[in-house]
Amino acid sequence: MALFTSSPSQGASELPRTSSPILHTAVTIDDTFWGPRIQAVREQTLPIMYEQMKKAGYFDADQRGWHKGMQPIPYVFWESDITKWLEAASFSLATHPDPKLEEMVDAAIAFITSLQQPDGYLNLWFTEVEPERRLTNLRDLHELYCAGHLIEAAVAHFQSTGKRTLLDPVCRYADYIDSIFGREEGKRRGYDGHEEIELALIKLYHATGEERYLRLSHYFIEERGQQPHYFDAEAKARGEDPTNFWARSYEYNQSHQPIREQLKVVGHSVRDMYLLSAVADLARELSDPSLRETCERLWQDLVSTRLYVTGGIGSSKDNEGFTSDYDLPNLQAYAETCAAIGLVLWNHRLLQLDADGRYADLLERSLYNGVLSGISQDGTSFFYVNPLESKGTHHRRGWYNCACCPPNIARLFASLGQYIYGVNDTDLLVHLYIQGETSCTIAGQPLKVRQETRYPWDGDIRITLDPAEPTEFGLNLRIPGWCKAARISVNGEEVDLADLVVKGYAHIVRQWQAGDEVVLHLDMPVEQVYAHPAVKEDAGCVALQRGPLVYCIEGADNPVPLHELSIAANASFTSTFEPELFGGSVVLQGEASALSTADWDGTLYRTTPPEQTVQPLTAIPYYAWDNREPGEMRVWIRSGYVNR
Repeated sequence: MALFTSSPSQGASELPRTSSPILHTAVTIDDTFWGPRIQAVREQTLPIMYEQMKKAGYFDADQRGWHKGMQPIPYVFWESDITKWLEAASFSLATHPDPKLEEMVDAAIAFITSLQQPDGYLNLWFTEVEPERRLTNLRDLHELYCAGHLIEAAVAHFQSTGKRTLLDPVCRYADYIDSIFGREEGKRRGYDGHEEIELALIKLYHATGEERYLRLSHYFIEERGQQPHYFDAEAKARGEDPTNFWARSYEYNQSHQPIREQLKVVGHSVRDMYLLSAVADLARELSDPSLRETCERLWQDLVSTRLYVTGGIGSSKDNEGFTSDYDLPNLQAYAETCAAIGLVLWNHRLLQLDADGRYADLLERSLYNGVLSGISQDGTSFFYVNPLESKGTHHRRGWYNCACCPPNIARLFASLGQYIYGVNDTDLLVHLYIQGETSCTIAGQPLKVRQETRYPWDGDIRITLDPAEPTEFGLNLRIPGWCKAARISVNGEEVDLADLVVKGYAHIVRQWQAGDEVVLHLDMPVEQVYAHPAVKEDAGCVALQRGPLVYCIEGADNPVPLHELSIAANASFTSTFEPELFGGSVVLQGEASALSTADWDGTLYRTTPPEQTVQPLTAIPYYAWDNREPGEMRVWIRSGYVNR
């Protein structure tokens, strides 16, 4: 069974079903898996990040030591860390009011808005240090990227608190940007080197109703990669030779071709995900089938040639992104946390375009593995890079000079509720199985929904529906692609799923009444996963998966050097819940063969194979690695193929 298919899901002949997410403010999460993690972000991550930024002088130019002509030049986009933190804090305030956190937010907003120029321009570095270089190097210097994160923070703050203290200054800045860029006479035909503003402008359009912001986003998307190339002209204006571009190719920032002509995911992976998130948004806003087809084409390329089994993306540190098909190294994997978050953002938007379980499957895989590994159990340290193998020297850190990942993961977790459900006039869609409650309106009637589950530890989900009046609508429950057997009952009566599954969702239409109860069971056996034979590093290896979780082996549990272990193709594993491990976790236990070195003293090569011994093997969820003593880690384990 393929984990991801590059062909449409079952029932794909059906017309696309668009939906909208239920906002995180209308969703309560109270499970034992995500609840503690969101609490840790609220109580630990957000205050710690604020103190780290204060310590690094983010809010004090004198302490920072920034001045005109300084060398070496630091990261000029530090303010995006502030604004992503502001967005995360605003999401948290919307569901958990906190006067102390709100005071921090107000102080940060006061600092940022104090930098705004009379014409509306608002950027920290190019106001304080290099005003003469304002908007002269969009290719490399992240001005519009910073503007995008500022816009997202302003929208989140306004929607969470009702205050316009950041929104109004940001609208002035967006108006300034709109006055500079476009195809109209007197404007520059430029766009950003690090995509972000495109998706942010669509959020600003929804928050304000100002259609100019939507048109500006559309312009930025359509202009990208057109000829004559703006980055060439911009470099010449700076007195530089465009052929000396340090990244060597405009694939790096996805401006090598117009977006509708692009056939492969390329370049810096975070940039590509933010770009494609905006493309998906525009496909929906403009009802543009060509943009939707572009997303589908690039999605298929990603999942069939350039995706880690953990849902991580971006294999090389050289470009922080994609290289060539099937180039998926493990020890040297880049798999930036921000890139996995970007993959979640893109697939969530694709789900709104069409309720296709393939998108939810990939969202879930990345969320539970490639994203979740990026933060420690207590919420105080972070991975920038998420390899699939470690010699025991790769560890989470409390902060980074380029600290994009910590606030990015905080804003995702603080708004996690919005990823669980989708709704339209006739249907409720359940994308993720997370215990809690929500309220929405469907078919004109208020509806309350309660999920009860221990997911991802088991596949039993109980959903109680409470419409205000008996109401006919469709309930859509995702049957994950990893699940080979599922059962559903409604009020105790089993439902035949044979003709009900549409694009990976069990579609149950009936008149629902208060107290109706739906029980979904998803089988969760331990599976051995094989990679395409062209993935050289994974040849002869398997990965272990149970439900949505990819597992790994660590030296903390397995005293034999991990490369010496192999498991049989028909090996069996037991799944045991350990309540004291990582806040509660299912571990996998089985047997492995281990190469013996006992009779190799003084011998480097010989003509007889090593002896093998049977060893117990323990695997833990990949997201939990490096939360104990340092040691080796591997996702891909040698396979014996045939049991001895």
